[in-house]
Amino acid sequence: MTSKQLALTDTETLDEVISCLTENFNIDTQGATNQQNLFEILVRAASTGDSIENTSKILNQSPSGNDIRYHLNKINEFEQIEQQVNSALKSRIPQRIKKGRHKIAIDLNLIPYYGEPNSQEKDYIYRSEAKAGTCSFYAKSATGSIPGGELRAYATVYVLTRNKRVTLAIRGVRWFDTSVAIITYLLAEVSKLKIKIKTLYLDRGFFNIPVIRWLKALDVPFIMPAIRRGKIGGIKQFLKGKSSYKTTYTMSRSKDDNVTFDLWIVCKYRKGQRKKYGVEYFAYVVYKAKVNLSYIHQDYRKRFGIESSYRLKNLCRIRTNNKKPALRLLFVGISFLLVNIWVYLLWFKISQPRKGRRLIYSSLFGLKQMLAFLRQTIEDKYGTVKNVYIPEN
Repeated sequence: MTSKQLALTDTETLDEVISCLTENFNIDTQGATNQQNLFEILVRAASTGDSIENTSKILNQSPSGNDIRYHLNKINEFEQIEQQVNSALKSRIPQRIKKGRHKIAIDLNLIPYYGEPNSQEKDYIYRSEAKAGTCSFYAKSATGSIPGGELRAYATVYVLTRNKRVTLAIRGVRWFDTSVAIITYLLAEVSKLKIKIKTLYLDRGFFNIPVIRWLKALDVPFIMPAIRRGKIGGIKQFLKGKSSYKTTYTMSRSKDDNVTFDLWIVCKYRKGQRKKYGVEYFAYVVYKAKVNLSYIHQDYRKRFGIESSYRLKNLCRIRTNNKKPALRLLFVGISFLLVNIWVYLLWFKISQPRKGRRLIYSSLFGLKQMLAFLRQTIEDKYGTVKNVYIPEN
């Protein structure tokens, strides 16, 4: 019979989350509601993807929804919340990531916005092509221009390391931010951990002259897809032949505004996949990345790990109708933070050291299991409503 060793309990899991929030966030509270109560309500809502209002109704001894909203409405400083979120994200990452050399990715995450923004919200709302029944998105990241308007969203920087895929920083884009400004901010956050960049993987929305010129000036190895615009010329002129190859291309906006870069063209043969046949072309801007032409397409696909982090984040995102940018940033930040803490606990609690790579028992402690731990511990503490009454008259 195989012996078992206790690694982690539901109470220890909640303690780790609350400790992280307490260390990095400061929300003024008064009366019967203290900061720990408030954080526990937020964590309970996040663990089930629920709203604050509904969570307060489910928990028997929870502060009222009005009391919770009163305290949350004190959160107004967007820059302060952004700093606190980034501090919290960095506080719960495996130690071996720090001072290491890693592949990292910068990507963007869109959250639809509905309604007419007020003066407080306008700096964080941008128009774009239709998605989820709306053309507006909460601004939380960087990109370039696309048909239908300029698209901006939450930008995150993410480390692509096996068993340690964590978000290092998040940026809430202001209306005046450029793609270069967003990248510069996120790279500065990465440098605080003394991380050296092996290769930077960028979303196609960053394909523009200022970004390429800036990254080359910083001497940062990077890979990004090249956007094919127009019917002839441009990148499209290189999408031909039956073999992958390398070339150079000069992209220009005017006589004195241009940049020259290495362009790698990859040919893939579709063998009936999605009922398509023939040659499919992929174009990449490449600068000092140590990867073979035959492997670059597979290598770039590794960055889709950041998109899986968005799916995980959506499992634990607090639902809200509140339009305050700072509060919404806090809720999104908590969701990314819970994913980081999950990876942190896997690495330090649900694992064993051994020669070579650490043995991680990831199948024993999925993110949904951690969220269940958080939910049940808070429900045990506060109790849940088990009866419903209606007025006799």
